[in-house]
Order: sequence, then structure tokens, then C-alpha cells
Amino acid sequence: MIDTTEIPPIAPAGFRVERRTPPDQLDRLSREILRLNEELNAVILAHNYQVPEIQDLADYVGDSLGLSRQAADTDSDVIVFCGVHFMAETAKILSPQKTVLLPDRDAGCSLEESCPPDKLRELQETNPNFYTIAYVNCSAEVKALSDVICTSGNAKKIVEAAPPDRDLLFVPDENLGSWVTEQTGRPMTYWQGNCYVHVEWTHDSISRIRREYPIAPLVAHPECTKAVRILADEVCSTEKMVHYCQAVESDAIIIATEVGMLHRLQKECPDKQFIPAPTEKCACNECHLMKMNTLEKLHDCMAKRTPEVTLSPEIIERARLPIERMLEISAR
Repeated sequence: MIDTTEIPPIAPAGFRVERRTPPDQLDRLSREILRLNEELNAVILAHNYQVPEIQDLADYVGDSLGLSRQAADTDSDVIVFCGVHFMAETAKILSPQKTVLLPDRDAGCSLEESCPPDKLRELQETNPNFYTIAYVNCSAEVKALSDVICTSGNAKKIVEAAPPDRDLLFVPDENLGSWVTEQTGRPMTYWQGNCYVHVEWTHDSISRIRREYPIAPLVAHPECTKAVRILADEVCSTEKMVHYCQAVESDAIIIATEVGMLHRLQKECPDKQFIPAPTEKCACNECHLMKMNTLEKLHDCMAKRTPEVTLSPEIIERARLPIERMLEISAR
């Protein structure tokens, strides 16, 4: 069993306790989920992109790594991660002694799927001087092959701290990687992967919404393409979006990230208007993989204690090391 006491304290701004709807205002299914939560001594985690009804039931709502760290700091026996597969794996890496449940086993991620560990290993073998920086949106096996992990919030700092004599390999998001190079000037080899949601925005679709709301600032996630990022007033992670929107002096803000984030932002900033950035195909942008989790599946996974996410002790040990290295660098 891995000792989790060495994980640095969680940054207070990394996530928040959700203000739940009072139980007497919930439907029967939601009340039953909360009953199971207490019975299992569980903690329900909801990523910012989950459907509103799941966010409103969760103990914590936030980004993937912040949620996993929070769960490790609780005395819960069971972690119910309403997100996608790599997120539940990260929770297992940081809380190997706890049972980790994922409402829908098939809830995956285009970034994770774009970078199979065997293909990464093949590329690494072509250059012994590679220093591999892996975005947290990857499988546990890819984490285990990496030198250090990063998030969209700390990627710049992680790259700046990388050994100057090493050739940097950034996986799996080429857009986040190119954005970090723009910030740091550090050249890197990029894995050719992307988030299928964030690449749907185009320069033309963002230009149109900016003309429609000329005074509203635009906030974009760094997983967007450069053609979109150059139009943004702020490029940042989902958690930093919360702080930006709280601080900016504007009554309306355009958001270029998965539409589930707008529910979180509206609760954090109830007096502001949040405008989903449109794509060429629709008025907002939704990840069908994130939306595979439903209240019914959340209830069933807790009632049946399955699907459970498991990892071998070897993968947990190896994948934990680059996460610890990231946390050490971030704390400097």
C-alpha cells in the first residue's frame, strides 16, 4: 500500500465543495444516491464538464487532478468519479487503498485514446535524450512511461523546470504543447493528439460570436487551436476560468470550453451571463464521452459497486512518481 501522506496539501482554490440542493427538494433517485453515498462512506466527484444534475449532487466539483487529490485527503472508503476513465485511474493512483467507481466504464477521452503506451514507447526509443512531459489527460500506463506530469494550469511551470539539456517530448495534446512553447520559448516534440471537442472551434466561428458580443471578453482553454487562442482575452485551465470570471469587470463572458463548465461558472458568478462559444455545427460544444455518465448510471454503480477501476501495484508505483515530481515542482 502506498502512503499518501507525502502528497503536498491541496491548493484551496483548486476545487470547491458544491452547495447541494436540499434533500427535500430532490427527486427520489437523487435522494437514493445520497443515501448510498452515506452507506458506502463514499465521496462523489464531478468534473466540471459533467451534466448539471450530477454536479449538483457531488461532494466536490472541479478539474480532474484537483478532485483526485481532494479524494485522497478524505476518510472515504469509496471514490465515485463522475468523469472519464483516465480521471478515475488518477484517483486510484493517488488512493490505491480505496475503491474507485466510474459510472460508465466506456466513458473515455480522445486524448487518452490518441496515445497508446506501446506507440509512445516506440517513439521514446528513437531518442534516448527525450524527457517526456505528459498532460494528465492520458492513461495510467502513459503516465508510468513519463518523466513528469502536467495539467493545463501548471504546464508552463513544468516545462520551464525541465532539464535544459534534454529534448522535450510533450504528450498527448499538441495544442496545449504548442501553447506552452508560445509561453516559454522552449521547443518540444509534440505527440499528434487533440481533444476532439476543443478543436471544433474555428477562427471564423469565434470571430462571429465576438462580433455579436463585442464587449464580452473571450476565455478559451489551451486545448483549443492557435487560430482560436489568438482571439481570446484569456487562455487558461477550467479552474483558472473560475477566478478570471469572478475578477473580470464584465457582465457577459464568452466561454470556449466544454459546455458543462457554464453550469459551474453560473453558480460561482450568478450575476454574470456566460455565452457558450459556438462551433460551425452548433451553438455550443458538448463532449459525448463526458455526458455518458447519468444519474441512473451513478446510482447503479453505487448500488452494485461496479464498474470498479483497478490498476496493478506496479503501474500505480510507476505512474505515481511523475505525479509526485509535478507536485514538487508546482510547490516551489
